[in-house]
Amino acid sequence: MGNLSALFTDFYELTMAQGYWKKKKNRRAVFEMFFRKHPFRGGYSIFAGLETLLEKLKTFTFSADDIAYLKDLNFFDDGFLEYLKTFYFSGDLYAMDEGSVIFPQEPILRIDGSFIECQIIEGLVLNIINFQSLIATKTARVYLASGKGGVMEFGLRRAQGPDGAMSASRAAIIGGAVGTSNTLAAKEFGIKAMGTMAHSWVMSFSDEEEAFHAYAELYPVHPVFLIDTYDTLKSGVVNAIKVGKKIIDRGGSFGVRLDSGDMQFLSQAVRRCLDEAGCEKATIAVSNDLDESIISTLVNQGAPIDSWGVGTRMVTGGDDASFTGVYKLAAYENERGILVPAIKVSDNPEKTTNPAVKQVLRLRDGNGMALADILSVDDIENPGAAEKLTAGENYVFYHPSADYRHFSHTLETPPLLMLKKRIEGGTRISPNPSLADIQKHCASELETMDVRYKRLLNPHIYKVAVTQKLRDLKLDLIKTCLGDL
Repeated sequence: MGNLSALFTDFYELTMAQGYWKKKKNRRAVFEMFFRKHPFRGGYSIFAGLETLLEKLKTFTFSADDIAYLKDLNFFDDGFLEYLKTFYFSGDLYAMDEGSVIFPQEPILRIDGSFIECQIIEGLVLNIINFQSLIATKTARVYLASGKGGVMEFGLRRAQGPDGAMSASRAAIIGGAVGTSNTLAAKEFGIKAMGTMAHSWVMSFSDEEEAFHAYAELYPVHPVFLIDTYDTLKSGVVNAIKVGKKIIDRGGSFGVRLDSGDMQFLSQAVRRCLDEAGCEKATIAVSNDLDESIISTLVNQGAPIDSWGVGTRMVTGGDDASFTGVYKLAAYENERGILVPAIKVSDNPEKTTNPAVKQVLRLRDGNGMALADILSVDDIENPGAAEKLTAGENYVFYHPSADYRHFSHTLETPPLLMLKKRIEGGTRISPNPSLADIQKHCASELETMDVRYKRLLNPHIYKVAVTQKLRDLKLDLIKTCLGDL
C-alpha cells in the first residue's frame, strides 16, 4: 500500500513537537489507544489494522522535500528541522493480537517512546486502527448474521477513495469475508478475487440465454448468472436453467445471483425452480445494499441463500462513519527521570482517563469463554512486579469510571495478558501473521464470546473493570488535580 511521509500527521503535532524540542522536554512518554463506545450499537468490536501500522512505521520518516516544505512555512526553527531529518520511530509498541475482540475503555495499543515521536505518529495510529477496526467490526456482524456463510466484499466503487477501498478489503477479510471484488487488494493481500457478471453483459446480447451461453463458454468452472436484468422468474431463472443443465450434463455446476427485488420471495421462488428442474446443487448469491439486519432477517425467514455480496454498507461503516478510538497520555518521565502516571480529568466521568501504564487481563471460565476484561497497573520497568491475578483467588473489580459499581469474582483459570510487545527500540520483534491467520484468530475470538454479547439488538454489556490498585491510583490523582483548582 506504499510508504507514507511523516507529514501524514496533524499540524499541531508538529507545533507541539517543536515545543518539546525547544523547551528540552522531549522526555519519555507512554501513550495508549482505546475507544469510547462500540459502533453500530453493538456489544463487541474487532481490533484491526495492526499489521498495516507496523509496516508503515518502518518507513515513517521525513524526506528532503518534506523538510523543504516545512522550511517554506516559516514556522519551524532550522535546528528543529535538522532534528526531523533523522526522525524515525525508535520506541516500543505493545498491542493486542490483530483480530481480537475488544471493548471500550481498555488499551488496545500502547506506545512507549519520546514525546516527539509519540505525538508525530498519533495521526497514523488512529487513522489506520480506527478505520480498519470499524470495517472489521461491521464485517464480523455481517458474517455472524449470515450464519457464518459466504460473505463477499463488493465495496470498491463505494469506498472512500483508493486507500479506503484497499484498507476496507483487508479489514473485511479479518471480520470474516471470504473474498473481495477488489482485484488489487486480492493481489496485495493474498485474498480470493471474486465476482460474477454485470447487467451490461446481459444487455449487450440480443437475448438473455445467449448472454448466459457466452459467459459459460468463457468461464466454465461454476459460472454465476445474474438473473434480474429483465424479469427474474419469467426470464432470468428460466434461461439460467437452460444453460445450467448443459453444464450439469458435462459434470459441472453453476449458480445464480439476485441483485434486486424481494430477496426472501425471489430466493425461495428461484430455489423451487432450480430444484424442480433437477438443479438442486445450483447456488444462489444475493447482493443489493445488504447489511447485517437485512441478512439476519432473511436467514431467520429461511431464505435459501448460499452467499452474500455486501458492499456499500460494509466498506463505509454504514450507519456509523467512524470508530471512536482516541490516543491519550498514560505516563511520562518527570524532571527527576521518574516515570509517573498521567490523567486527564473531565466533568464527564466517562472521559476521565485511567492513569498509568496498564495491562489488559481477560478473565475466562473453565471452558475458555470470556467473562470480563480487567485493567491492571503494568510495571514496564520491572515486568515481574506488575499486578498479577492468581487462579483460585477471589478479587473485587471496579467500574472504570471509579464510581461505586463493582463485582466480586473468583478466578477459574489464569487470565490472558492481552497486550504484547511488537516493536522494541524501533525494531519489530513479533511474528508477522498472514491475513488468513488473523481471520482465523478473529473467528476463534468470536467463539469465546457468549451469544448475548453478539446479538444485533440490545446486546448484553461485557464487563470491563479495573483493579483495586488502579482504582485507588485514579481516585488519588483526581483528588490531587481537583485540589489545585
